[in-house]
Amino acid sequence: MPRKTKGLLFDKDGTLFDFHQSWSLWARGLIDGLSDGDLGRRADLSRCLEYDYENKAFYPGALSVSGTVRQQAEVLSPVLSDWPIARIEAHLVQLAATAVMVPATPLVPLLDGFRAAGLRLGVATNDAESAARKHLEASDIIDKFDYIAGYDSGHGAKPDAGMCSAFAVAMKLDPAACVMIGDSHHDLVAGRAAGMVTVAVLTGLAGAVDLAPLADVVLPDIGALPQWLASQA
Repeated sequence: MPRKTKGLLFDKDGTLFDFHQSWSLWARGLIDGLSDGDLGRRADLSRCLEYDYENKAFYPGALSVSGTVRQQAEVLSPVLSDWPIARIEAHLVQLAATAVMVPATPLVPLLDGFRAAGLRLGVATNDAESAARKHLEASDIIDKFDYIAGYDSGHGAKPDAGMCSAFAVAMKLDPAACVMIGDSHHDLVAGRAAGMVTVAVLTGLAGAVDLAPLADVVLPDIGALPQWLASQA
């Protein structure tokens, strides 16, 4: 490992976990539950979530890829007009915690290797912290992380730098010695704003061409991190 790298901060969805495999079927179930057989309502909900219902996939650039749960609740509110936004948000958080996450690569040996090398590890997600903790726990990796923050943890949401800066402060690290790893513009903008090195991965919905301008390197997935880190030594 390069001596200058002291901390790795990971986005969750699309980074630790493959976005499409983890969230596309879950979203269809969410829409079915909220539409309750009403085809017009189903179409409206799909449109709000920028979701291709027939093909069971989010459209590139969908808010659900990088936005917060609160933002998702706000875009759904015109369709769920009889629900207060706070109720929609709470419903989304509750259901998100039940989603089955599919790792982007075998996570336990990868994270154990980073920890053995003395790196501090964190998660910064625009999901709710409670849902993030459930996903990490279900994947048997929650104990690998020194820091876990969601949009509701008090540091703000990406693309603002708050969660990234809070990681560096909590770990007592120079931000320049930290790497922010993510699959979206929000992740990379937040990392750069915090003064971190930024690494893009292609296990979300964005392509290399879209992410490269904001990243110091683009990798296929986080499994390629050890080799890249070694090359920086």
